Amino acid sequence: MPTLVVRVFDPVRGVTKGGEELLEGPGTKWLDVEAPDEALLNRLGERYGLHRLAIEDCLHLDQRPKLEDYPGHQFLVTQGFCRVLDAEGRHDPANIELHEMHVFLGADWLITVHDKAHPSVNKAIDRVTRDPNDTIGRGVDFVAYLIIDAMVDENFPLLDTFNDELEDLETAIFEGPSRDHLKRTFALKRALVQVRRVLSPQRDVVGLLSKRGMPNVSERTALYFRDVYDHLVRLYEQIDACRDLLGNAMDGYLSVQANRTGDVTKQLAIISTIFLPLAFIVGFFGQNFEELSTPPFFHAMLVSMAVIPVAMVWWFLHKKWL
Repeated sequence: MPTLVVRVFDPVRGVTKGGEELLEGPGTKWLDVEAPDEALLNRLGERYGLHRLAIEDCLHLDQRPKLEDYPGHQFLVTQGFCRVLDAEGRHDPANIELHEMHVFLGADWLITVHDKAHPSVNKAIDRVTRDPNDTIGRGVDFVAYLIIDAMVDENFPLLDTFNDELEDLETAIFEGPSRDHLKRTFALKRALVQVRRVLSPQRDVVGLLSKRGMPNVSERTALYFRDVYDHLVRLYEQIDACRDLLGNAMDGYLSVQANRTGDVTKQLAIISTIFLPLAFIVGFFGQNFEELSTPPFFHAMLVSMAVIPVAMVWWFLHKKWL
């Protein structure tokens, strides 16, 4: 069921919270829409002149991060990730939840559209509620900055968990690789590729917002978007570091497995080498000749079968092959 929460800022009364009835009055407005439907977006589109293509994008949550300029407003699509905690409060880095945020930015109004609750919206609401004059009082573009900045900052603990998990995985692989380690490596790789695919275009979007002259974004707020851009650059560098650790874990697994295979092959080759002269001796003395069945030849066969393996093992140890 769609929900619409309207917050109207007035320098004297502060922030007033309500529903669609507040849209009629004056003031700087922030409209937060959760789980939207077509009817609600169409009503907002008629009131604020939202483009039909942007409304369609809000109804299909599979958009790429982008910034589009429409008459009277900008349409912004951003994405972020949240950690999914299990019953014990632990987080599996391979299990992440993607959130998509759609933002309509006008001169004195802001519309945020998202499918479900997101921590970044709650953080922005807390900031606006505690200090309205220093947040929404600066303009709705600053509220958009608060939301995007919170979404970007959510990725830092996520990648820190990635880094710790990869270091532990690399250590476990060198202690004793298993198929579970290989499956875990590929699961982390898929999650990391997903994060990289989202943050890469988002960096370009925030870079556009940080430039001067962007409609509905003041120069003062553009400086804050520049800080968000710097955070995205740091995140991208951290992703590259995680990719290196992931590659090291994969190379380590293959190297340890190759060494293990080589050790097994070496042991089998040594066993075969030891039994090769024994097979020759038994075959030679097993020939159907009367002379070979006399005691001297029989005793020689027994002695050689005992001495040759011992001598070969001593030689292998001397050469450090065992």
